[in-house]
Amino acid sequence: ILYPFGPGVGDEATHHEDDGTSPEIFLQENFSFFGHAYRSLYVNNNGVVSFGTMVPEFTPQPFPLPGHCPFVAPYWADVDTRLGGDVFYRQSQDPQLLARLAQDLAPAVPPGDPPPQPTWAFVATWDRVAYFGAASDKVNTFQAVLASNGVTCFVLLNYGDLQWTTGIANQGDPHTGLGGIPAQAGFNSGDDVHYYNVPGSRTPAVQSLSHRSNLGVPGRWAFRVDHFETTEGHPETPGTLSKTPEAPWS
Repeated sequence: ILYPFGPGVGDEATHHEDDGTSPEIFLQENFSFFGHAYRSLYVNNNGVVSFGTMVPEFTPQPFPLPGHCPFVAPYWADVDTRLGGDVFYRQSQDPQLLARLAQDLAPAVPPGDPPPQPTWAFVATWDRVAYFGAASDKVNTFQAVLASNGVTCFVLLNYGDLQWTTGIANQGDPHTGLGGIPAQAGFNSGDDVHYYNVPGSRTPAVQSLSHRSNLGVPGRWAFRVDHFETTEGHPETPGTLSKTPEAPWS
C-alpha cells in the first residue's frame, strides 16, 4: 500500500527526537490547500505535514482548530523516534511514481472530471515509529502523499501496520500504546471553517485505518484538497463512491 521510501529512493529524514520536525522544505511547485497556494511545508514527527509553521504539539485535537496553521494529519499522535523508527520525506517528479499516483487517484475523481495527471509529488513516511513513554516494541507505519499538476491537488493517506494509538503523556498505557486520547487523522484548513475528521479519529477505531478506505483499497484514503471536495466511501461496501463536495468539510 505504501509508495517507495527510504534512503534508497533519495529520502531525507528528520532527527531522532521527541516532538521533532524537519526544516522548512521549499517546494518545487505550489501546492494549493483549501484555496491557498503554499510554497513550503514542514514534516513533523508527531504525524503531521504542516504549512506555514511547524506543529510540535503532541496531543491530538479534533478539527477545526481555531487560529491554527493549515495541516494534513495522517496520524497525529505522540511519536518518539528516539525509541524507534524514522520519518522520511522527499519531493519527486519520477515518472514511474507519478504514473502510479495517477492510477491510484483515478477512483477519487467523479465521473466526467478529467483524470488526475500529477506532475509533482511529496512523499512523507513514518516508518515503524514508536510512541512517547513506550514500554513495548509496538510501532506504526503510515504515509502522506501530496500530488499536484500545478492546479489540481490531492492528498493520499496510506496506512501500513498501526499497532498503537496513544503515548503516555496523553494517558496511554505504556505497555499497549492504547487508551487515553487516541490519534487524530484528517485536515485542518486554518480558516476555522473548512476541515475534515477521518471517521474514527480520537477513538480506538483510528487504529483500524489500515483496514478501511474511501477508495475500496484497504489502508488507502484519497482527497482532493485544492478546493473543498472529498470522496466519501462506505467501508462496508468498498468501491461504492459518492461525491459530497460541501458537507464533509464543514
